[in-house]
Parts: sequence; C-alpha cells; structure tokens
Amino acid sequence: MDRIKGGIIKDNSNTFGSVYRLVDICIIHASIYLATLMYQQDYSREYFMLALIGSIGFALIAESFSLYRSWRVGAFAEITFYTLVSWSLAGALVVVGLFFTKMSEDFSRVVLGIWFLVGFTGLIGWRAVFKKFLHSMRKRGLNTRSIALFGLSEKGIRLAREAQNNPEIGYKLNAIYDDRKISRLDPDYHYMIKGDVAAGVEAARNNEFDVIYIALPIQAQHRIQGMLEAFGDTTATVHVVPDLFMYCLMHGQMAHLGNVQTISVYDNPMSGGIAVIKRLEDIVLSTIALILLAIPLLAISLAIKCTSRGPIIFKQDRYGLNGRKIKVWKFRSMKVMENSEVVTQASKDDPRITKLGAFLRKTSLDELPQFINVLKGDMSVIGPRPHAVTHNETYRKLVSYYMLRHKVKPGITGWAQVNGWRGETDTVDKMQKRIEFDLEYIRNWSLWLDFKILVFTVLRSFTDKNAY
Repeated sequence: MDRIKGGIIKDNSNTFGSVYRLVDICIIHASIYLATLMYQQDYSREYFMLALIGSIGFALIAESFSLYRSWRVGAFAEITFYTLVSWSLAGALVVVGLFFTKMSEDFSRVVLGIWFLVGFTGLIGWRAVFKKFLHSMRKRGLNTRSIALFGLSEKGIRLAREAQNNPEIGYKLNAIYDDRKISRLDPDYHYMIKGDVAAGVEAARNNEFDVIYIALPIQAQHRIQGMLEAFGDTTATVHVVPDLFMYCLMHGQMAHLGNVQTISVYDNPMSGGIAVIKRLEDIVLSTIALILLAIPLLAISLAIKCTSRGPIIFKQDRYGLNGRKIKVWKFRSMKVMENSEVVTQASKDDPRITKLGAFLRKTSLDELPQFINVLKGDMSVIGPRPHAVTHNETYRKLVSYYMLRHKVKPGITGWAQVNGWRGETDTVDKMQKRIEFDLEYIRNWSLWLDFKILVFTVLRSFTDKNAY
C-alpha cells in the first residue's frame, strides 16, 4: 500500500478542535491575569471564577457558531467575525451575571475592559498564527488528505481545479477514475486518469484515499448507487458532488412521514434556533438604527411635509414571509401613491419623483422607516427586497423559482442589491439576476453573510448608480 507520505495528521478535525478549546480556555484565563497585572490589581479567587464563567460561556457560544469545526476552506475574516461575536456574547453573559448577583462593585471596570480587549486579541492572534502554520505545512505536502475523483464531468473538473489551485486547504487530488475512453475526457487531466471505476474501487479498498468525490450526473443514479455500495467496503469518506438539481435545494434535509423518509427540497432556513438568532439580530440592529437616526428621521419628515402635499409615510402592499401581504413603510418620494393592481416602477428622471424624493431615493434614505417594519416583525434588516404585489404576480410567471424568495422575510437591503442588482428591472433578465442572488442568499445564510451585506450597504448607499 502506497500511502501519501505527507499526510502525517489524519482525522484532524476532532484533534485540532480539542486543541482549540484548550488553548482558548488558557488564553481567557491568562488574559484576565494580565489585565489584573496591568492595572495593579490582585488576581483573586473571584477573578479566577470570572474567567471560568467567561471561558465556559465562550466555549458553548463558539460551539453554536461552529467555530471549532475544520476551517480548511474558511476565510480568516469569517473566523475573526465569529470569534468576536462569541467573545462579545460571553462578555455580555459575565456582565449580566455580575449585575444579577450584585457583585459588579467587587471588580474593577478597567480590568474587565482590558480583559475583553486582551482576550479578543489573544483569541484572534493565536488563530492567525496557527492558521498560517497549517497553510505553510499543507503547501509543503504535510497535513494533507488524499482525495480521488470518480467521473471527470464538468462539475468534476471544477472540483479538481479547486483542489489544485488551493493547496493550502490541504486536499491533494491523487487520482481520477472514469469508465469512458480517455479520448473523450478533458486532455488537461489525462495524466491523472488512473483507470476505470472498478480500478478506483479496488484502490479505495486498499486505503489509498482519505476522501472520495463522486461527480457523476444525477441521471446515473443506478451507477452511483452501485459505487456507494462498493465504497461501503472501504473506510474512505465519500461525497457526492451536487449537480443542477441539487443546487436547487434550499436547506434540503432528511425528514420523514411516519416510517417513510423524505428530502425537503424547498424549506425555510430560518427555523428553530436560527430563527431566534435572526430575530435577535433584527431587533438589535433596528433598535440601534432608530435611536441613532431619530433626529434625521424627524428632519426628513419635516422636509417632506414642507416641500410637497401628501402624507410623510407611504405604505405599499408587498409580499412578506410565505407570500403573506404586509404594509411596507417608506418616506414618500413621489407626487403619487400607487398601490393598486398597476404599479409602474420608478425609472431614471421619473417625473413622478419630487426633488426631495430624488435625493432620498438616491441615498436610500427613503427606506429608513422600514426599520419600524423590522421591529414589528414583518421584515428583516437583511433579506430579499420586497416587490410590489403586481410585480410579484407578473414575474412569478416569467422567472423560475421566483416565489422561493418569500421563504424568508423580506429585507431593507439584500445580497442582490449590494451586488449591483438594484433599481428598475425593465427586462426579465435583470429580474432573473436579482432572483439568482436572492436564492443564493437564502441557501447560504449565516450571520457572517449578513454582516458583509450590512457593511457593503453602508459603503455603497451613497454611490449606487442604480438608485433613482
């Protein structure tokens, strides 16, 4: 058996996860000790108990954000974000505990502040060093996992390129197996073809691979089933690379009706604990926004009232979660208030838009009242933008999967908007692109993705050429 020499660490997810947890605990305790030294305080038993609470709280919260999973393919910015969120929540847990036990006066606020900063720096710093160390090892062929690809299809080629172009993730493509003649396969990968599927199964039985990827089309379900049965006689980890059908799944998962197993194809990702996290995110962000924007909201309201006739707030029917109608609030920016079966989208130099309204729409300030919709629970801060009811009824007939965007609450801003698909959708192609980004957001939702959208929205709100 010719084993990959560089793969010196196997099954490393659990090993490194344990190391991460142990190092985190040590850093949290060391940082509070350093904080007491820096402020010339005694490191008492009480501070030790505080660090214990903080470390336990951080470990539990970090676990819920999957911070201890394998981050071979994770961006370091995402790791930093979830570390900050976990440490902030752990800090909040400590503060709440001190408040309810009436022990806050027994601890120096300066020490606690230094502890938070030093602790965060340590938690991020050691991860940065360790990640760089692992990347360096993997580029030299160490700490790798040997993988084999079965089926050199289009999706198989994409997977092969990903593995070859990113050696730092530690997955080394060692062999490709395909039953077709080599003349029918991509010539760029002829040198990696090691034989047909039967040869690959035999190699897998000899433990030559750690991970196997099956990239056959879903139409070849009988062949895939046969391969899965054959790989059941190996210890390799087996993945089936999804094709177009599988990409259409929205948080698909195993379910059952009685004793019959099913797969949910279209499902709402915001359920259970995730729904609670998303709702807390909305409440916190909208509350902070309304407090910070109280004076601008008042100023805009007065300006609208003084420059044109009509109400300050325009409420338009839109589809919300699961297609239920909601009233979306906006600052009135037009001389008309269309909310009937025929609604004409705003266009460039639209004569219906007031002078003040043009500025509000260009800077997205007309959307600010929707933070009230968020507090009410009708909307989220981030999600697919709601369309007028008449536009929904038109485009659901023209764009595939259009109504799936209503599996989550609509948002004030969204993934499509920060990627340039904002404004008038005067062609079906434009709406198609918007829907693609909306569905991508739903499939890949995370707090990190919401954070990126929020940052991009702030940076681009005043420079968006499609806002009018």
